[in-house]
Amino acid sequence: MSDTGIISIAGYLPRRRLSRKAIVAANQWANPALASLGSGHRTICAHDEDSLTMAVEASRACLARATGFAPGLVQFASTTPPFADRAGSVLLTEALTLSPDIRCADAGGYLGCGAGALIDALDGGRPALTVASDKRAARIASVQELSFGHAAAAVATGTGDLIARFVAAHCLSVDFVDHYRSTGARTDYVLEERWVRDEGHMKIVPQAIAALLDKAGWAIGDVRHVAIAGVSRATLRLIARTCGIDEDRLVDPLDAECGNTGAAHALLMLCHALETAGPGEKILLLNVAQGAQGLLFETTEAIAERRAEGTVRAQLDAGLEDDNYLRFLSFGEQIEVDWGIRAERDNRTALSAFHRHRRTITGFVGGLCTACGTRQFPKGPCCVNPDCRSFDTLVDEPFQHKVGRVRSFTEDWLAISANPPLMYGNVGFDDGGVVMMEFTDFEPGRLGVATPVRSVFRIKDRDPKRLFHRYFWKAAPADMKGAG
Repeated sequence: MSDTGIISIAGYLPRRRLSRKAIVAANQWANPALASLGSGHRTICAHDEDSLTMAVEASRACLARATGFAPGLVQFASTTPPFADRAGSVLLTEALTLSPDIRCADAGGYLGCGAGALIDALDGGRPALTVASDKRAARIASVQELSFGHAAAAVATGTGDLIARFVAAHCLSVDFVDHYRSTGARTDYVLEERWVRDEGHMKIVPQAIAALLDKAGWAIGDVRHVAIAGVSRATLRLIARTCGIDEDRLVDPLDAECGNTGAAHALLMLCHALETAGPGEKILLLNVAQGAQGLLFETTEAIAERRAEGTVRAQLDAGLEDDNYLRFLSFGEQIEVDWGIRAERDNRTALSAFHRHRRTITGFVGGLCTACGTRQFPKGPCCVNPDCRSFDTLVDEPFQHKVGRVRSFTEDWLAISANPPLMYGNVGFDDGGVVMMEFTDFEPGRLGVATPVRSVFRIKDRDPKRLFHRYFWKAAPADMKGAG
């Protein structure tokens, strides 16, 4: 058995859950068949979230559970990156304030990129952080609009304190086209479901499972948790019968409560499996995409000491239900809202200034005065303490992990916001420092003085002329109760 494996793993699900009933109610006039698919919810990004911001949140949770872990490789896997030519992995590394002396790689192009990147990380053996994230769009009134979801998952791999040892991997590469999205297209073209099931999944998956198990010398009955991503729930049951898999060994595909999350889904299901697994249990992970990408793991004794907070289950239970279908379309930029004259402004980014200050902006790094101990943001050349005012005494002080409390706030219904009202105010951090910040993930009327907040990496603004996204940190509820 390999000495390489999983050190830590975490998923991130956006807080908002769109009721499928709301999608059906809005579109049933055009497609009555949608009525049979109207149960449950799907995860949706807020107006200031995308595949990169979700990747940052999943990575922060993953690294928080891996004390002392220093990756030599960071991989960002997504079929929906915010930039076609700008390395998301590098931006992710800077947002996490990791060392710049690190190899970064982006993966994409098909829904197997997340599982494939994880295989590459485990085969390479070096300490690696692999993050898969997708914010997939679907045609209005399509089945995919109900079945897709948004999410991210991050995996820290290497040697040392493993919660699961890597046993074997196997890839079956078949150009079976169940869907595709051409360059420049926003949404997928999807093939007929029965043909996909009979000619694709039912021929590919059993073959891939058999080859994977053969590499480890395992029988299917040895495996306690079987996670298969990329197939429908009905097809999953058929696969289980064909391959002799007891249904109680199948990992919940999570489709009912969050939807299929694309490149992130296999890693999200693996995270869910490890959160419920005990020591010494075998896990099979198979992602179905232009063939199949399979991995085998066996949990260690260390998994019993894994912390339970922030699990996939806990995030699903803490979701904020949203039945506003038009808001969902607006968040996804599928309809254009007239925000009035105030929105007619140029949002050009001064990239030279951004480059000089990117550690402050992307990493949310402020300053600590070594003369008096005052913390401040931004760092600046001079201490802001009126009793100190020392120059050249400030060192870097990360702010992104600090707990803060609202000191003042405004809910501004006149300012331009993709999700009115625009909420902003002063946040005082528990160990010092006050920052003027935007608030996010709060519903109107939920903010209050002394409300505890945490910092999250979000989209600050979009430049529609130059198609550039600016990112910064915002204050969000410190627990799961602030938005509901």
